[in-house]
Amino acid sequence: MSDIGDIRMQVMWNRLISVVEEQALTLLRTAFSTSVRESGDLSAGVFDPRGQMLAQAVTGTPGHVNTMAEAVLHFMNEIPRDAMFEGDTYVTNDPWLGTGHLHDITMVSPSFLNGELVAFFACTAHVVDVGGRGFGADAKSVYEEGIQIPIMKFAEKGKVNLDLVRILRANVREPNQVVGDFYSLAACNEVGHRRLVDMMKEIGLSSLDGLGGFIFSRTSDAMLERIKALPKGSWSNELVTDGYDAPVKLAAKVSVRDDHVEVDFTGTDPMSRWGINCPIIYSKAYACYALKCVVAPDIPNNAASLAFFTVTSPVNILNAVRPAPVALRHIFGHMVPDLVLGAISQALPGKILAEGAGALWNIHISARPVAGGHGRRAEVLMFNSGGMGARPGLDGLSATAFPSGVHTMPIEATEHTGPIVIWRKELRPDSGGDGEFRGGLGQIIEIAAIEGHEFDFSAMFDRVNHPAHGRNGGEPGVAGVVKLDDGTQMRPKGWQHVPAGRRLILELPGGGGYGDPAKRSTEARANDRSKQYISEDGK
Repeated sequence: MSDIGDIRMQVMWNRLISVVEEQALTLLRTAFSTSVRESGDLSAGVFDPRGQMLAQAVTGTPGHVNTMAEAVLHFMNEIPRDAMFEGDTYVTNDPWLGTGHLHDITMVSPSFLNGELVAFFACTAHVVDVGGRGFGADAKSVYEEGIQIPIMKFAEKGKVNLDLVRILRANVREPNQVVGDFYSLAACNEVGHRRLVDMMKEIGLSSLDGLGGFIFSRTSDAMLERIKALPKGSWSNELVTDGYDAPVKLAAKVSVRDDHVEVDFTGTDPMSRWGINCPIIYSKAYACYALKCVVAPDIPNNAASLAFFTVTSPVNILNAVRPAPVALRHIFGHMVPDLVLGAISQALPGKILAEGAGALWNIHISARPVAGGHGRRAEVLMFNSGGMGARPGLDGLSATAFPSGVHTMPIEATEHTGPIVIWRKELRPDSGGDGEFRGGLGQIIEIAAIEGHEFDFSAMFDRVNHPAHGRNGGEPGVAGVVKLDDGTQMRPKGWQHVPAGRRLILELPGGGGYGDPAKRSTEARANDRSKQYISEDGK
């Protein structure tokens, strides 16, 4: 291709990125759920007519983006080409065809130009409720976890399926929020479609074949170059997590070949009877993310870059099969990067960060007036983050959502959604593992219902009994704590009750340290004390 041709393609690539970013921003600006609107728990992307992801929005989580990359092909298998029309939008929350659990809604819309299918737009978002037992680990099968929507049409030729809307309203606790998010998702894809068509008309394109070829060929060449530079061989790692009522072992073997990287989860513990299982589509998403962070963090994430990673597993807790309960699939999915990075660190010593908190400390609160009282009922969802592991040469980031990347919800937005008060939200001193480079801090959060109210909450926490490990001599992070303000210890998973007048206290885990603590500089320790990252009697 000529230099002028290369420049033109690069300009079109930049335009395509702006298209998907506007697509994602539409979802952020119109979503009803705080998890989407405030935290960015979403994904958006554009695909070619063969279902290959051309570009993703930067806004969004790896678990949503990388599952979405595979999900579009499932939609194409279910809905034949001759049943696709302009103005269509397709939907599912099938955990094994979408993003791993029922609370995530995936929508796919075909994009037509002059009657020809030129692309697909896809997006995902987490909704506040899908009925059933609610967002928690207590179900014994996926059938208890909420309404299941098979791949179907949300709209055909621009006409919304009102029967589906009525079914949704009859099955969820927050019908206005959930239905509103469905329309927001559809609008997200529609904005992407309009911007793409405008771009193609302006440039004079009748298809995206040329641009797609440019994107995929450049991506493949760059990925192959990076993989060839890696050490060749196989390395294994194990990671023990809290589980529900017993510890769970996760195992992985990472093999670097001449032209691809393989991850195998053989050796991982069997499926659980509780809702902590993870479908392989989600485990794969985070395994690929971890590898890409190491191999090629600066290369675009698309079908060509993801094609260099292969993830396999027998049936186990990281490859759960229907009808396993999977509501909290994010807990072990978020542990997969630490698991994979622990293996690859053996091939790349001195280059991989320590373990961190990993899984988000999500909490779903179901608030209500006390018996005989009057007030407000509400379902409230909070996303909270512990500390990241320390990095070679840098301290870990505190209260940061790695690997999910979601934002922490502002206290004001959370309190606005229901009758609760966040009395305390601050960094947790002494929670980061000591080392030449210190692990990131967790945080302390104190929650209560307003006067005359009480609440149940679904605990979705880990690293309470198994803290994050340090690396290269670094000390482990401090484990998490779940308790009431009277000292009553609460369980890290499952639905539990907080009576009126009591406060729930969450002490989130810190990240592991990196390197020998004796090598930490005097200046760094003085800085820790001045910022109260460590207490006066801390290390």
